[in-house]
Amino acid sequence: MPTSLIWSFSSWVLWDMVCRTVWFISVSVAEAQVASIAEPLLLNAVRGDDVERPPVWLMRQAGRYMKSYQTLCERYPSFRERSENVDLVVEISLQPWKVFKPDGVILFSDILTPLSGMNIPFDIVKGKGPVIFDPLQTADDVVQVREFVPQESVPYVGEALTILRKEVDNKAAVLGFVGAPFTLASYVVEGGSSKHFSKIKRLAFSQPKVLHALLQKFTTSMTKYIRYQADSGAQAVQIFDSWATELSPVDFEEFSLPYLKQIVDAVKETHPDLPLILYASGSGGLLERLALTGVDVVSLDWTVDMAEGRRRLGPNIAVQGNVDPGVLFGSKEFITSRINDTVRKAGRGKHILNLGHGIVVGTPEENVAHFFEVAKDIRYG
Repeated sequence: MPTSLIWSFSSWVLWDMVCRTVWFISVSVAEAQVASIAEPLLLNAVRGDDVERPPVWLMRQAGRYMKSYQTLCERYPSFRERSENVDLVVEISLQPWKVFKPDGVILFSDILTPLSGMNIPFDIVKGKGPVIFDPLQTADDVVQVREFVPQESVPYVGEALTILRKEVDNKAAVLGFVGAPFTLASYVVEGGSSKHFSKIKRLAFSQPKVLHALLQKFTTSMTKYIRYQADSGAQAVQIFDSWATELSPVDFEEFSLPYLKQIVDAVKETHPDLPLILYASGSGGLLERLALTGVDVVSLDWTVDMAEGRRRLGPNIAVQGNVDPGVLFGSKEFITSRINDTVRKAGRGKHILNLGHGIVVGTPEENVAHFFEVAKDIRYG
């Protein structure tokens, strides 16, 4: 064979090998990019896409039941320090992610975090809970409440969410959260937690205009806060209206529902694809009204049968929940049976498996691990 033909053939072989190598690398890079940008299971489930199992995360999944959190608390005893330091917020938020790999990684924070930026001094005292140093009582007090500017007041929240988004890398959804207007108002009027909510009700029923003015300030501020969290990396945001169920249905329609709806409508104008989850403990008597807020997901507590909750809310809204947190003190077999019962009653799709409230202090960590293991092994038939 002539030397020129040999060189020509060799060049062709070399060129073919180069092309194949480039193609292989391109395909591999493309596949890796697709894997990294694929949306988390939780977002797909909320939209109603076909998913193989319900996504799972647990309220208070980062917290006092974990040994790693207890160790960190010994070094940093102040809750506000733990929840307002970027490095600590990220570390605590990721503790359950590293151990259990939930489908949702929620920011470690508190619904009262914005208060300092609204000229409402507070602290969270160990063994006592939230303390508002100067409870609001009059119209003049409400005038002194500033509108919340999250970029200025809580930049650490935005920084932490951005880091979490990078760390989790779409393997789970990063979740933010805020307090609902009525619940925030209850804290700042009562001066902290309450059993009877007599002060907020006295204000509501004797000076409703004053309460409405306060609720509007919280509504405007929480709308900004949700947008800020979304812009910083949160892929879904849960709204906690913990004390709304202290209201009668007719009072809920006046002092909570319109403000929740206002938040949802305003957020959807700027962030139409951001899933909003609403949780109100003890909300069995208000389910249909919760759906009227326009949220994407209603989180049920354990006092509502999941099948009944599904029926009352209808097929167009997703549900979250609702295993009794106390179940985690039971045997592994018992935990498994309750998980399966909840998933069966929720039906296929549009369901986020969760508890009906946060994990209780003292819950065995190995039982939480079992909950996640069982949940992630579930497959829809």
